[in-house]
Amino acid sequence: MLEKTGVPDPEQINKITPSQERLKNGPVAIVECFQNIPCDPCRYACRQGAIKEFADINDLPVIDHEECNGCGLCISECPGLAIFVIDASYSADEGLIKMPYEYLPLPEQGEEVIGIDTEGREVCNARVVKVQNTKALDRTPVVTLAVPQAQLMKVRSFVKKGGE
Repeated sequence: MLEKTGVPDPEQINKITPSQERLKNGPVAIVECFQNIPCDPCRYACRQGAIKEFADINDLPVIDHEECNGCGLCISECPGLAIFVIDASYSADEGLIKMPYEYLPLPEQGEEVIGIDTEGREVCNARVVKVQNTKALDRTPVVTLAVPQAQLMKVRSFVKKGGE
């Protein structure tokens, strides 16, 4: 499916998804990189050593979810915008998704937005919890959204309400 539509199929997603137990244990990075290309900055960004050394620079990233503390330093280092941090432990009803966001204007904390999936379809209402845009993040803003628990593995971007 990826080669034809640019959207990974459920099998590809399942291969890179942490266990339900790990997801509920606090923030953890998910690397949704599915194409063998020469790229490895995520490995060097990970201070925990959770993203393993590549045998070849064209290999797909491999993350040890048990070693990952969900710090999110890898998010802004990924030129493919393919890394997200999921925190299913946020509350009983909502989880958090930290994601790269390269559009202007940036949203504001507390703003209500619409979470969208990898195909650009509306998934749910979401709330902006935090916006980070610092030199340390290489000026790639990282936005944290609160979304319903059931949508944590579906939302991968967002649009502002009212088409703004």
